[in-house]
Amino acid sequence: MSSPGGVPLSFGALRALAERTVADLNAHGIGRGDRVAIVLPNGPEMATAFISVASGATSAPLNPSYKADEFEFYMSDLNAKLLIVAEGSESASVAVAEKLGVAVARLTPTPEQGAGSFTLAFAGEAGPAGQSGRAEPDDIALILHTSGTTSRPKIVPLKQSNVCASARNIRTALAFTPEDRGLNIMPLFHIHGLIAGVLAPLSAGGQVCCSPGFNALKFFGWMEEVKPTWYTGVPTMHQAILGRAARNREIIESTPLRFIRSSSSSLPPQVLRELEETFSAPVVEAYGMTEASHQMASNPLPPKPNRPGSVGLAAGPEIAVVDHDGEPLAAGETGEIVIRGDNVMSGYENNDKANAGAFTKQGWFRTGDQGVLCPEGYLTITGRLKEIINRGGEKISPREVDEILMDHPAVSQCVTFAVPHDKLGEDVCAAIVLREGASALEKEIRSFASERLAAFKVPAKIVILDEIPKGATGKLQRIGLAEKLGLA
Repeated sequence: MSSPGGVPLSFGALRALAERTVADLNAHGIGRGDRVAIVLPNGPEMATAFISVASGATSAPLNPSYKADEFEFYMSDLNAKLLIVAEGSESASVAVAEKLGVAVARLTPTPEQGAGSFTLAFAGEAGPAGQSGRAEPDDIALILHTSGTTSRPKIVPLKQSNVCASARNIRTALAFTPEDRGLNIMPLFHIHGLIAGVLAPLSAGGQVCCSPGFNALKFFGWMEEVKPTWYTGVPTMHQAILGRAARNREIIESTPLRFIRSSSSSLPPQVLRELEETFSAPVVEAYGMTEASHQMASNPLPPKPNRPGSVGLAAGPEIAVVDHDGEPLAAGETGEIVIRGDNVMSGYENNDKANAGAFTKQGWFRTGDQGVLCPEGYLTITGRLKEIINRGGEKISPREVDEILMDHPAVSQCVTFAVPHDKLGEDVCAAIVLREGASALEKEIRSFASERLAAFKVPAKIVILDEIPKGATGKLQRIGLAEKLGLA
């Protein structure tokens, strides 16, 4: 474990830190199965706190930028028994913990002992833990909530066995070795950063350098210092990095990457090509979700073929495409993507209704994504079922429209989404960001689209923005965008 400008932490020191933390937790009444909310900024302490707490209790990382009402919802919902915050932190989570009667522990970094090293100070006394010692395979290691874009967020409890299986799957897919050094820019309250950014490379004996969070202005400085062999990010991060690549050619040439990974939302093929040309490295697009402890499919590393626009081959769990009744479809047929395997959760917590609809009779978990498997086993996602636009009975995949609009030379980012329509039910709209220094009118872009798309797929309206609203992890979000932009 390391951090930009920091002293490295050895595996032995990380193990000792985890054992000491578990002992501290046990001495203050926190043991196996107890939920510990962690509200820390991105960086090595967040990574080591997650690992250390999960070694003997249940880690529940929360977004530090939440407001008081959000902290109250999440901490109540997950039934937190302890909150860990940084010493001196003025996070609203502290007052919420006091209101809810949740104990608070303050974390003080000790960076001179290695990046991520820390001590914990507990307020008050508590009796011994109900179940002390190291966690067992069936214990819950990690609790996260679904994003809740269309409904109340659901609790996803991931067992130790789920999380370890996923780390192993990613390690295998990316052929991690002790020689690898990853530069983590992903937020560590999200499954992508926790499992792909931290656990998978550590499980291979590799080094992880934890940044304070994504910053396009600092990325190349960190790259020059850390000399990473790889990094993983979401598409908006890759685009921001590409925006500064031209002025950092020397650093790119002196720091060859083994590969670049992209996940959490679809990577436009145009961006994939530009990344590969800029960094002279393969770009591996993967497909993941919280309920699968992250990775489900991944494009393979060379010499196997990488298929831009596809999320690759099954890379851990079994993958199938099924019809509305849960029956398997033949290769080439479009349906719902389903998964099953050691990394997949057993079910949402305290939510029988959601679980009844989330699993097929055959035990497959329904992802809610629509896709197609080719005969060679490569999976292509055609859309999120909830995001498919129904324009007067015509079903339109927003991703298809995105990819056409991204071919326009002036377009840098694009999100196609549904807007309400009094006669058709829904119509097509697109929000775009233009490339730096480029200019284009809405009618020009619509004309470009109409030459390449059937008339009913051409956006009725194109909104040109300086920035498209993003979620907490940097993902562009279709659901709710019409409301955010005042179009609903």
